[in-house]
Amino acid sequence: MMADLSVDISKLPDEIRDKLAELDLELSEGDITQKGYEKKRARLLTPYIPQQQPQVGSQPPRGPRGDGGSSRQHTRNRRTHRRVTHNEKRYHSEVRQEAVQQALAEMQNRPKPSLPMPSKRTSMMAKSPDRERHDLYVQPDVTHASSGARRGGALVADRVQCYAQPEDTGTGTGRWKVSAKIQQLLNTLKRPKRRPLPEFYEDDDIELELAANPKDPNAPKPEGGTMTPAVGEQLVVPSGLPRNLEAALQRYGTASFKANVATVLDPNGKLSNSLNYGKLLSRSLKIAHALLNKTFTSKTSSGGPLTGDNSIKPGDRVALVYPNNDPINFMCAFYGCLQAGIVPVPIEVPLTRRDAGLQQVGFLLGSCGIQYALTSDNCLKGLPKTSSGDVVSFRGWPSLQWVSTEKLPRPPRDWIPPPRPAEDSPAHIEHTSAADGSAMGVIVTRASMLAHSRMLSVACNYTEGEHMVCVLDFKRETGLWHAVLASVLNGMHVIFIPYALMKVSPASWMHMITKYRASVAIVKSRDLHWGLLATRDHKEISLSSLRMLLVADGANPWSLSSCDQFLSVFQSKGVRGDAICPCACSSESLTVCVRRAGRGGASAGRGVLSMSGLSYGVVRVDAENSLTSLTLQDCGQVMPSCVIVVVKMEGPAYLCKTDEVGEICVLSGATGSGYWGLPGLTNTVFRVRPLDADGEPIGEEHYVRSGLLGFLGPGGLVFVCGSRDGLMTVTGRKHNMDDIIATVLAVEPMKFIYRGRIAVFSVRVLRDERICIVAEQRPDCGEEEVRSFQWMSRVLQAVDSIHQVGIYCLALVQPNYLPKTPLGGIHLSECKRRFLEGTLHPANVLMCPHTCVTNLPKPREIHSDVGPASVIVGNLVQGNRLASAQGRDMGYTDDSDAARKYQFISQILRWRALSTSDHVIFTLLNSKGTVSKVLTCAELHKKAERIGNLLLEKGRVNTGDHVALIFPPGLDLICAFYGCLYVGAVPVTIRPPHPQNLHTTLPTVRMIVDVSKATLVLSNQSVIKLLRSKEASNVLDSKAWPLTLDTDDMPKKKLPILYRAPTAEMLAYLDFSVSTTGMLAGIKMSHAAVTSLCRSMKIACELYPSRHIALCLDPYCGLGFALWCLSSIYSGHHSILIPPSEVEINPGLWLSAVSQYKVRDTFCSYGVMELCTKGLGSSVNQLKAKGISLACVRTCVVVAEERPRINLTNSFSKLFSALGLSPRAVSTSFGCRVNIAICLQGASSPEPSTVYVDLRALRNDRVSLVERGSPHSLCLMESGKLLPGVKVITANPETKGQCGDSHLGEIWVQSPHNASGYFTIYGDESDYADHFSAQLVTGNTGEVYARTGYLGFLRRTEVSSTSHVSDDTSMITRDSDTESLASACGSLNISAETHDTHDAVFVVGALDETIMLRGMRYHPIDIENSVMRCHKKIAECAVFTWTNLLVVVVELDGNDSEALNLVPLVTNTVLEEHHLIVGVVVVVDPGVVPINSRGEKQRMHLRDGFLSDQIDAIYIAYNM
Repeated sequence: MMADLSVDISKLPDEIRDKLAELDLELSEGDITQKGYEKKRARLLTPYIPQQQPQVGSQPPRGPRGDGGSSRQHTRNRRTHRRVTHNEKRYHSEVRQEAVQQALAEMQNRPKPSLPMPSKRTSMMAKSPDRERHDLYVQPDVTHASSGARRGGALVADRVQCYAQPEDTGTGTGRWKVSAKIQQLLNTLKRPKRRPLPEFYEDDDIELELAANPKDPNAPKPEGGTMTPAVGEQLVVPSGLPRNLEAALQRYGTASFKANVATVLDPNGKLSNSLNYGKLLSRSLKIAHALLNKTFTSKTSSGGPLTGDNSIKPGDRVALVYPNNDPINFMCAFYGCLQAGIVPVPIEVPLTRRDAGLQQVGFLLGSCGIQYALTSDNCLKGLPKTSSGDVVSFRGWPSLQWVSTEKLPRPPRDWIPPPRPAEDSPAHIEHTSAADGSAMGVIVTRASMLAHSRMLSVACNYTEGEHMVCVLDFKRETGLWHAVLASVLNGMHVIFIPYALMKVSPASWMHMITKYRASVAIVKSRDLHWGLLATRDHKEISLSSLRMLLVADGANPWSLSSCDQFLSVFQSKGVRGDAICPCACSSESLTVCVRRAGRGGASAGRGVLSMSGLSYGVVRVDAENSLTSLTLQDCGQVMPSCVIVVVKMEGPAYLCKTDEVGEICVLSGATGSGYWGLPGLTNTVFRVRPLDADGEPIGEEHYVRSGLLGFLGPGGLVFVCGSRDGLMTVTGRKHNMDDIIATVLAVEPMKFIYRGRIAVFSVRVLRDERICIVAEQRPDCGEEEVRSFQWMSRVLQAVDSIHQVGIYCLALVQPNYLPKTPLGGIHLSECKRRFLEGTLHPANVLMCPHTCVTNLPKPREIHSDVGPASVIVGNLVQGNRLASAQGRDMGYTDDSDAARKYQFISQILRWRALSTSDHVIFTLLNSKGTVSKVLTCAELHKKAERIGNLLLEKGRVNTGDHVALIFPPGLDLICAFYGCLYVGAVPVTIRPPHPQNLHTTLPTVRMIVDVSKATLVLSNQSVIKLLRSKEASNVLDSKAWPLTLDTDDMPKKKLPILYRAPTAEMLAYLDFSVSTTGMLAGIKMSHAAVTSLCRSMKIACELYPSRHIALCLDPYCGLGFALWCLSSIYSGHHSILIPPSEVEINPGLWLSAVSQYKVRDTFCSYGVMELCTKGLGSSVNQLKAKGISLACVRTCVVVAEERPRINLTNSFSKLFSALGLSPRAVSTSFGCRVNIAICLQGASSPEPSTVYVDLRALRNDRVSLVERGSPHSLCLMESGKLLPGVKVITANPETKGQCGDSHLGEIWVQSPHNASGYFTIYGDESDYADHFSAQLVTGNTGEVYARTGYLGFLRRTEVSSTSHVSDDTSMITRDSDTESLASACGSLNISAETHDTHDAVFVVGALDETIMLRGMRYHPIDIENSVMRCHKKIAECAVFTWTNLLVVVVELDGNDSEALNLVPLVTNTVLEEHHLIVGVVVVVDPGVVPINSRGEKQRMHLRDGFLSDQIDAIYIAYNM
């Protein structure tokens, strides 16, 4: 393993890397032991060890920082970034930094996982909008063959490469091939995981839940006794204190009216504005009068007129919207509301319509019934306006009247404020938000507000005339309680420092203490940290007047180091240790505890606790120097006349033990009384009755949950170690967001993270929380992929060794990309929302699902000892029906000469040309909807004869020669086909190459010509010109084509004699097609199969000469070819031909034609249906206005060789139901290589049935029907009805035993129109012979079937019993031209029977395409459908596997910079819905996933292209 550390694999010669990859593969497949592997690997690497430099990531980290030069350098660095905007609660911890450095140093000695770097397209950050995206890789159908002889004469259809150019295409990976990176990823994942997977369990939700929360028998458990409640001292209100806040305002506003109540600094640090008590009193009375009498002018927010009675009465709520630099107007408005008995709801100023969390605030305003928003003149001017000058209506907000509280008229002399409302009525509502970002309003009653202000006055020992400096937000929590309420109750003077000034001058608050000799300052630990860094401004500071430095976020575990550092630096400036007073509070419980000033030195407590213990909710003391310890300081004692208990975090509110961490609950007269309008949540949070060990309540009183987690220390000290909102429970252990942030910040903190801006949150995936970290990287880090990746791997290691928890996702965003709160912190819930919605736009992302997800369900074990016979017996015992189904009978066969004469389609054409010569049989439409060509039976016959002559005279064609027909979709193709039959040649229809895409489509054409052994090519002038063009000769040698004849240049002679094959089993034509796995397969169709197929379709679809059939599909292979070229000739109906390429030009073409010709039966491809659904979605009404009606359509069949795309057919049906399309009309057919038409919806068939099956059962090859809407359900639609003469069974593809109805098996088919076999190069069909002559090993072993290669199941479905006699008789009498009377009667008898059940065939997917992972069978389409749903910008998706890793390729329909949004969503979705871990996520441009002519994805082509680095991916993420 040492070789791993010292050799850079990327620099090794290619052959050594190949050998290493082979070796890794051997190990992964168990062909070699670990010991042998290491030996061989060492032997390969030994020669290269001395020549190499150590790996990039392995330089030893710098040790713990000294206090000397480096910290001076550190300060100097910081000085250059003056405008610091740390998040409100976050700052560095020196302690944690040392721990992290030590942990990383320890990790250094272990073998490091070498993480494969993601590949990024160079254009990803610097995009050129005019870049031509589609030139690199275009959708091929199939391409040139690989050179060299094929193995064992396998089917021609071997997969072929479609990526011609092998050179590196700028995936940004250099010599590192994708396959090498995946191998590296596999090697990393093979290293033993830290925690082994628990024992396996079944795949159901309860088990997943249990596995996500394992019970660790070695986990520490609390051992103390049950705690006793902590009781605060009695509240003794000082005798001189005013009896309430209104009285205080009255007293100070009259007796000391000139004394200042508030002073504000402007952004330059100058004193800009002051307010004295007299002004506060008079202005608040003006506002109270104006509110109650509506004497103000208001601006409406444009949301329509206000409804109802909009006068303001006492008890109504109003919004207070004041900016953070205007506490003076805020105080006037707040006290104005109190005087008027109106309830103020302070909120932040909305800056734009897109502010984070704006909608939730709107919800709060709406639920409070707010109609008025009070604000200042300046703020009103600055709000976004509509063109008419009104304030815009913000998303989710109610209609508001905006009112300025400045320049109001004086109230009349005789006006007195209304009497004071009841004590239990709301005084104000404080806006707070839950962890998920939803806004809530905490009701604070008048009694609570007063009691709380009194408690603070006593606990903080406030006196009249004191100066207080406030750096906090004065609209909520500590800022509001101390600087707006308690200060006025005590007649104090507050100097407010706006946030904007703190950003520019972080020491300004200390200058104000110095200037005013202030005795109290209320700050956050962030302000202490910033103040420390502003060393330039420390000179004139004197803090000796400070008796109390209140740290509002003292409950944050990381405030300790800020407090300690501040004290050590400013002790020389007069700061006393006992002046630093941390406190703990929350919006619900108000202040919980505060350290009393002057008593701090003696009673301050701190504890060094084990973080591992805390993660189990247990308090354990740790060694001072432990890496995994957390040092906490106390937050002081309980408030006067309060009681505190600690209750368990989950379940009923049992009291905790003394050494157990729980939620702190408060009982006092000074807490919130509930959430406005949320009675359920109010009961949970504000009405808690703690229970003792016996489950009995400890008293009658209701406690309030504070949302803080902690425990009681000795001497009644309260210790807080986190918050409920910041708690993440991962695999049963609890982790605190702030702890993880501190660890991340400690990994090269100055170098990488922009201003310490980090968001940590958890997302719930597969029944467990998964930790996600999003950090803003510094602007100068830009594109340094290697550095950011190294930093990410170091963060993973640090978090792993300190917290013993894995990180699920680590993302880096550009500076200032994270959503902000109004005070510049990170808006966490908005950040999480954007992450889950895929709108976060990371610049780099690393997912680690392999290491984090340890609760995957049990892999399936295949029991090899259960044979096919036991399965059959099991089915019989359980009463399961064996899966077998049959179409109706084809009627009697007739051996008379007349019937034999019409065994050949060419004979039937000749007969039609004689008997109904002027009957129009084909009409070809162009994109304008006009008829471009018409053919009658006689014209077709004549043209075919002339082509026959051309073949004989110029082509010297012999009977049985193969002729390649390369024509665009149209009538020439049909004429050429019959021309070949007339002279006994075997036609091979081939799609012409695409002029814009010769380099992938021309080799396909050439390959089919070669493989089919065509001696001759028939085509028209335009195609021949293209084949001989200069562009084509750049791709292939244009001289190498066989003799090419032009049908536009033909002799006008009559054909002397029509060829007639000696038997109907002779070859009629060859049909070549590319399967979705990229196999090119040619099948042989005999004359008998052709007429049998046509007859079967005629009976099922009731086709006869007066019918019009519209076809809009490709005519080159499968059922599409049969419908386009064969069916009309046999049944005599009129076919309206619409080439799909014309629908691309005019999406309405097909439907207009159907409407114009009143077509009852129409056939299309999925491609056409999608074109119509997407192209006509918005123009249905215009089509209706043009008179287009689809009410005539009885069957609209999608011709397909795959599972029905039920979402597309449903969207199509719903969209065009407006044009009269019957919901029953749309169905799909099913065919494959061995039989091109197995199922087809007939004219009088019951409508297609749908079933819901359990996806989890399907993975285990079981079919279990479930109700619609049940979890894990998959909707499947039957693929049309079995055609007459067709019999199908399902069999186990491995054992060849017949399956029961409840099992998924391979569909086997028996029918007179099965193909005769594959056509191969060497005629060696040994590998594939079994496809056409499969026999069961149990049950009816004598019957021969063809294997379709598709998995599916059969279901007997009830249908209404109806007889269709009349319709059928009419069909026969109208056109019994190709049938004898006897056979007509036969089919009549069959129809007269009533069918009350029918067997539905459900196709699930191609066997070749299925993915076997963890012993289970997955169908790519199911995973792809899930991925398609996970983000609206995903245009297409394809999945495949490579060495047991699931690779997901998604097309991004958007900007390159959005690529990384998709990686976490794709990983989450596949994990959640399919219990699979995605190994690699590849984001590509639209159009990269190759689609064949039938609209099917060619996943294997994509896979080959990906592994040979032929895909210009925007981003390739390798999940760890």
